[in-house]
Amino acid sequence: MESLSQENRKFNPNPQFVKQAKIAGMDAYKELYQKSIEKPLEFWSDVANELHWFKPWDKVLDESNAPFYQWYTNAKTNISYNCLDRQVEAGKGDKVAFFWEGEPGDKKAFTYKELLDEVCRFSNALKSLGVKKGDRIALYLPMIPELIFAVLACARIGAVHSVIFAGFSSESIRDRVEDCQARMVITADGGYRRGKILELKKIVDEGVSNCSSISEVLVIKRGGEVAIDCPMTEGRDFYYDVISEDCSSVCPPEEMDSEDLLFLLYTSGTTGKPKGIMHTTAGYQVFSYITSKYVFDLNDEDVYWCTADVGWITGHTYIVYGILQNGATQVIYEGAPNHPEPDRFWNIIEDYKVTTFYTAPTAIRAFMKWGDHWLEGKDLSSLRLLGTVGEPINPEAWMWYHEKIGASKCPIVDTWWQTETGGHLLTPIPGAIPTKPGCATVPFFGIEPLVLNEEGETVDVGILAIKHPWPGMLRGIYGDQQRYIDTYWSKWNGRHYFPGDGARVDEDGYYWILGRVDDVVNVSGHRIGTAELESIFVEHESIAEAAVIGIKHDIKGQGLLAFATVIQGKSADEALEKDLIQLVDKRIGKFARPEKIIFSSDLPKTRSGKIMRRLLRSIADGDDLGNITTLADPSVVDEIQKQFN
Repeated sequence: MESLSQENRKFNPNPQFVKQAKIAGMDAYKELYQKSIEKPLEFWSDVANELHWFKPWDKVLDESNAPFYQWYTNAKTNISYNCLDRQVEAGKGDKVAFFWEGEPGDKKAFTYKELLDEVCRFSNALKSLGVKKGDRIALYLPMIPELIFAVLACARIGAVHSVIFAGFSSESIRDRVEDCQARMVITADGGYRRGKILELKKIVDEGVSNCSSISEVLVIKRGGEVAIDCPMTEGRDFYYDVISEDCSSVCPPEEMDSEDLLFLLYTSGTTGKPKGIMHTTAGYQVFSYITSKYVFDLNDEDVYWCTADVGWITGHTYIVYGILQNGATQVIYEGAPNHPEPDRFWNIIEDYKVTTFYTAPTAIRAFMKWGDHWLEGKDLSSLRLLGTVGEPINPEAWMWYHEKIGASKCPIVDTWWQTETGGHLLTPIPGAIPTKPGCATVPFFGIEPLVLNEEGETVDVGILAIKHPWPGMLRGIYGDQQRYIDTYWSKWNGRHYFPGDGARVDEDGYYWILGRVDDVVNVSGHRIGTAELESIFVEHESIAEAAVIGIKHDIKGQGLLAFATVIQGKSADEALEKDLIQLVDKRIGKFARPEKIIFSSDLPKTRSGKIMRRLLRSIADGDDLGNITTLADPSVVDEIQKQFN
């Protein structure tokens, strides 16, 4: 692979931030990092001792059955206890665990004691329906408080939760329920999205209509005074408010073995059989706790807000488990970022005095597209730390975030990780690491990354590998452990974990993620990662977002096809196309000129905000697109297809 980046800007941590940081300065980071690599068992033991255990571990790490590594063997713990009971016992019972805001504007707040009571009540409701340790429970809920209750209740009683984003189709529900043989689905009558009510229970009914494993469907009434049509099947369907009415708010936590399955989370955007990523109890508990503590530099005064949905791994680790284990206060929001207007996020930050804001590059580019005028008059001065998650961020989007949202004073933690890793692997530590726009910078503690070629030799630009196991790592793929080995451990003779991303290391030892290895384009012998190409387009003041794919070319082998989203109010014309071509010529060279540039109002994305490049390739090749109803906005596909007719 070749790297095209010419990004040389560098930003030192804000001195005011450093003064109060948990890890202050590069020397402090290096000292702790060195210990984590040279004495990993001692390091991970020390971290784990900050949490509660019913029974301590026999061994920190058991490598005898690699790559099926086990952490904290034979220990007994409960992550719900560490999120809730431990906080109440430490005197935080009256502290707000989270402020919740619904899309229509309804609001609630729950202290740690109130959250513990609600989770225990939910736990007892599940028990009353016969749910027991080891049962798989599917959750298909909007971002309402009961989603948090349900996740923690499953963890409390030892049921395995599998959260399905409440935007997926009935077919997606069926695939996941059947794969893990879930006995119950917890859903709601409906949920709000951009001012409309999604009838979730009806989607569930269609999804589980022929699923023999389902015994119960538990329904939360989200609609309130708004009547939502919610057909109930007698003997199978139950309203949560009825079931929980007489349930106690006391429920002792199940003592879980360290390697008991905590949750399944199915990766999205894949073809064929869904891939159920398995995360177990103790290792994930420790890793979610410590990454949250240090990456977000959490303290008692913080009001943290992660804009993800609990349907994704970001919501699991950095809304529920990691944040609550640190006893922090956070904001949880149900709806869309542009409802009723594109200033909704800025209003929330202002209203709740948010100090830590963690969102996706997709959202940042959308804010850029909607225009800076939505920021006028907004007081964002409470912010002290910003973060990005989900994909590499373009340097120009990073700079916009830094200047417009962070007032050029807030450190940005650009975090690289995956559903499979459980938590951050590459990330700046905000009080210690100088940052570079678009760069994930350095490894988290205990993580030793490598950049290798296909033969396993160290190179400056190549394939990212992780050298050693870490506590938050996945424990397999549910029901298909050979697929786990083939997907993550078959390269380099199984010596290292293969995450599937290209990367480069710069002169400072910083890591730059170049995108998925399967998104590398070979143009006239130049192997180029699409992420860097896309960043060059976004440098233009009229472009908010771009996607680049490879297409067949008789002479070059592969040519480039670019898709660009134009900022509202800017013209998509021949002059803009000419500007972009000249930018490519200047920044890379004429060999990287796209064969064509397609302008559109948006790009096809999953509901988690990932650009569907495979779908763009299918459009370009004239192939069957398959089911596109699960896209965030299926109409975008029609808009793009018209330009190929």
